[in-house]
Amino acid sequence: MNNLGRQHWQPSPKLMKRLQPLARQMRREPTGAEAKLWQRLRKRQIRDVKFRRQFIIERFITDFCSPQIRLIIEVDGPIHQYTQVEDRIRQEYLEACGFEVIRFTNMDIFDTLDSVANAIDVVVTRKLAEMSRPE
Repeated sequence: MNNLGRQHWQPSPKLMKRLQPLARQMRREPTGAEAKLWQRLRKRQIRDVKFRRQFIIERFITDFCSPQIRLIIEVDGPIHQYTQVEDRIRQEYLEACGFEVIRFTNMDIFDTLDSVANAIDVVVTRKLAEMSRPE
């Protein structure tokens, strides 16, 4: 199979075909915290950076991702306290693909959304500065 034009972290067409319906469903039925955070991320509101919801990277569906700056934002709900080992393995894989992963809990988003947005802005600003530096 020819993978020209496909990033190493993009799923194969076969895997994409299997994951796309699930990602679409997750976009249609976000958690409350995801919906609230999306209102702050959508339409390039943070430093004109485009974020995508339920973005597929290899075999994982991320909550929010900006492929442009290689940043993933994960929203951890109650289920994540039971899946910490799996989350760590997943995060290590995504970081090995060149993405930075930042995490917030549902409580963070519901209780301190402005602080969450500010924290994201700080990371986005740093990532943009890193990208603009000459190599």
